[in-house]
Amino acid sequence: MRAEIEKNALSWAVACCDNNEIDELNILRASILAMHRALDQLTMNADRIIVDGNRFIPYKNVAYCCIIKGDATYKSIAAASILAKVYRDEHMLQLHRLHDCYSWHKNKGYPTLEHRQAIEKFGITRYHRKSFLLIKRQLSLPLDF
Repeated sequence: MRAEIEKNALSWAVACCDNNEIDELNILRASILAMHRALDQLTMNADRIIVDGNRFIPYKNVAYCCIIKGDATYKSIAAASILAKVYRDEHMLQLHRLHDCYSWHKNKGYPTLEHRQAIEKFGITRYHRKSFLLIKRQLSLPLDF
């Protein structure tokens, strides 16, 4: 799917914010900053932006519309979501190769019980978000919803 999107899209880009930026800005603002960075990389100028979700910070003077569950309605949002997930999964695999004790190849950075136990045992790396509660209190959180 990734190759098909990259081949057929008129223009596409993927950008990110690192854990330090997320800690400084918060996850929502960092996500929007990453969107802005991706928009900066496009080879075509956007005349309007559609965003999956309910929040966005204006980008230059480009009109935008926020659409809750937009990935279920718009192919361009769905394609962007796929690219973002694939690139993030690849990044998590690279981190797993550096620090395999956290099982990032399986949990992709989500605080599974195994991941939280690894943090308790080995501490955190420079890749962990420090604003996200990482240790003892997390280990006591119930896993069922």
